[in-house]
Amino acid sequence: MNSDGTFSLTKLIIHGWYEKNKRELPMRQAHDPYRTWVGEIILQQTRMNQGLPYYRAFLESFPDVSTLAAAQEDDVLRLWQGLGYYSRARNVHASAIYIKEHLDGVMPGDYKGLLELKGVGPYTAAAIASWCYKEPKAAIDGNVSRFIARLFGIGLAINSPDGERQVQALANELLDPADPGIHNQAMIEFGALQCVPVSPSCLDCPLAKLCEANLKGLVGSIPVKIKKKKPVEKWFYYYWIRSGEECILIRRGKGNIWAGLYEFPMIETGGPQTDEEIVHLLLPRILTNTEPGLVLKEPERESFSDRSLGIGKLSVPLKHQLSHQTIHARFLQVKMEYLPDPLPENWQRVSLDQLDRYAMPRLIHRYLESVKI
Repeated sequence: MNSDGTFSLTKLIIHGWYEKNKRELPMRQAHDPYRTWVGEIILQQTRMNQGLPYYRAFLESFPDVSTLAAAQEDDVLRLWQGLGYYSRARNVHASAIYIKEHLDGVMPGDYKGLLELKGVGPYTAAAIASWCYKEPKAAIDGNVSRFIARLFGIGLAINSPDGERQVQALANELLDPADPGIHNQAMIEFGALQCVPVSPSCLDCPLAKLCEANLKGLVGSIPVKIKKKKPVEKWFYYYWIRSGEECILIRRGKGNIWAGLYEFPMIETGGPQTDEEIVHLLLPRILTNTEPGLVLKEPERESFSDRSLGIGKLSVPLKHQLSHQTIHARFLQVKMEYLPDPLPENWQRVSLDQLDRYAMPRLIHRYLESVKI
């Protein structure tokens, strides 16, 4: 497929398909750069049906850049809770502050300016610029890459530098400069609904007679991708320390997964631990501060370690999959007569009925949902 006529025909078919099959999505109801930006960031690494409720709730709490910039990070993270990839939320918040302080509260008005925002890459910048400013930039996400690879029979891995360049060049060639926003939406929608990853419905595809992968029987083997590295396995052991109607939370610091989120005191090990080790080896390390990050002064060590404890139920192993990590977690309930005063550094005393006010990883919520407080 290399003639101008074929490219033109392909665009006509895609646009016609889009008008008949497009979903009525809230982010398509206005060409507002802020709403488009929020929608694109939320839908990164997130399925549409999961992301839409978050999109609506986010805009209800932060309807514009100014309200988002004025918010506390904890409030932003709490609204993001359950979506994962929390760096997206921190980047959106940081960018809103940047827009307020350096751009007079006005969203960047072109592709180049959008790329200056933290967490905004070529796809997101192109999606916003084409939809809101009619700037002729091809927006290429996973759906578009897959669709183009099949349509043109690309044999290169689409996640390799050469493959990415080939996809970009073909996407630019296909782009409709007269209405790049609608064109990009049509391309994304076609990949999301018609040219799906597994078992696409090629028999009723309007591009079946033009698709190289279909004509050559290669739909099942295209796109080609370089396999990602196997996720690193990690073992987290959490201790839900409670006294009366209060418990202990610790906020994760910068530079690690779930930065800024709250969790129970935890020890990470290099491999699985037995029930005996979890209770009799790791728990004393938590209580006597032999784990980095928990600071107890010498007079506090003795009183804390001598405090009578009630060892509760040890949870079954919980597996939590992240993009680059597989976390194996277990939770142990620990009841104390009373909590130390003052608390060790980094520890926070929280009422049990206030736990939902703190943004926590989905892993912690899964555990809390399985037990009765």
